[in-house]
Amino acid sequence: MTDLFEEVEEQLRTDRYKQFARKVMPWFIGGAAALLVATLGYWGYDTYRTGQVSKAADQYAAAIEAFTANDREKARQLWTEVSKAQSGAYKSLSLMHLAAYAVEQKKTDEAVRLYDEAAKAATDPLVGDAARLKSAFAVLDTASLKDMEARLKPLMEEGHPYRIQAREALAFAKLNAGDLAGARGDFVVLSQLLDAPQGAQARAQAAIGLIDSGSAKAVPAVVKAAAILPPPGLMDPSALLGAVPQSGQPQSAPQ
Repeated sequence: MTDLFEEVEEQLRTDRYKQFARKVMPWFIGGAAALLVATLGYWGYDTYRTGQVSKAADQYAAAIEAFTANDREKARQLWTEVSKAQSGAYKSLSLMHLAAYAVEQKKTDEAVRLYDEAAKAATDPLVGDAARLKSAFAVLDTASLKDMEARLKPLMEEGHPYRIQAREALAFAKLNAGDLAGARGDFVVLSQLLDAPQGAQARAQAAIGLIDSGSAKAVPAVVKAAAILPPPGLMDPSALLGAVPQSGQPQSAPQ
């Protein structure tokens, strides 16, 4: 009799387990399937992204080669393609090359737009600040002092790589706006900064001389000269990822 009760109890437990399994198994299978889909999705996206970065790198290198060979139209087409890529570094650098073309053609509004897009796309603060500085240079002799301050003051904060160049650009902007006292004060600071490049110190001293001599008519020429001054050299895409053109024109090769 005891064996019979034990057998019945065992059967009941088995039936309960089966019922529990029937309820839980669909959820378990669904969870496992969702995990598998998520894993495959991430792997697929990562593979796609890696492929896109590799493609952008190849196109960017081809654009540099085309420009070196003086095939400027092909270089422009390739940089245009890369500017639509998902790789932030190569996209930003290509936009800066395209902006340089716009500067050549005196299309200031387009150049500023492209530089600003490059700054937003940049994944490295060095590249982003370079694009913002170039954007400011593009309008240095035409924008209002208020606009120039809004563009340049964030770049002058401690820790930013182009704070000296930004300070110099703002001093020229003040000079161009007729704020001789403010400009002279900035140039005095620049001429005494120990970490300022010799070129920046020399330009500051020259500007102080112009102000002290009352040669205000020379200001526009000085401002335009400053507008084409490049920021210091940047690393190449292989190190950042990218090479940034450092003059008003696209460079023939990464530095």
